[in-house]
Amino acid sequence: MLTSTDFSGLLNERFFRNFLPIPAINQLRMEVGTPDFQLPDITNGTVVKLSNYKSQQPVLLAFTRIFTEKQYCPFCFPHIKALNENYEQFKNRGIEVLMITSTDAQQSQIVVQDLGLKMPLLSDPSCRVFRTYKVGQALGAPLPAQFVLDKEGKLIYRHLFSFLDHNANVDTLLTQFN
Repeated sequence: MLTSTDFSGLLNERFFRNFLPIPAINQLRMEVGTPDFQLPDITNGTVVKLSNYKSQQPVLLAFTRIFTEKQYCPFCFPHIKALNENYEQFKNRGIEVLMITSTDAQQSQIVVQDLGLKMPLLSDPSCRVFRTYKVGQALGAPLPAQFVLDKEGKLIYRHLFSFLDHNANVDTLLTQFN
């Protein structure tokens, strides 16, 4: 259950590793493939490898900011809910949504249950993939970002966090796949 006063689990190694602000400086080139990665999918207990989608289907990589299983980024929580509520729209268009979080497996399992996530939630507690994609960090967690990859795995859209525009909305993301 979501609470606003329970900060247990917040001060961990990941928090201190991501405490100092680093701006989002992603410079991946459009129309070029993105770095491959492999992460555990907490939703169904499998391992997801990004390159397995190449030549199969387009992918939305949704890097999200969850502090603990009880503390969500106020900018990311509505975005997570919106993606989850519209997951079928993506699936109906043949698009896979891969949500990536820096919470560990145990915290991520609670997130999946509490939010009733339908889409894959990939756990990256080392923040290796967040750093590879250079999404930035601040105040204990990596920053959110969205990357749209076409069927061939080429980057066709990216949205990096800013205080003026936190996350790309669902409609914007869906129009990238037309």
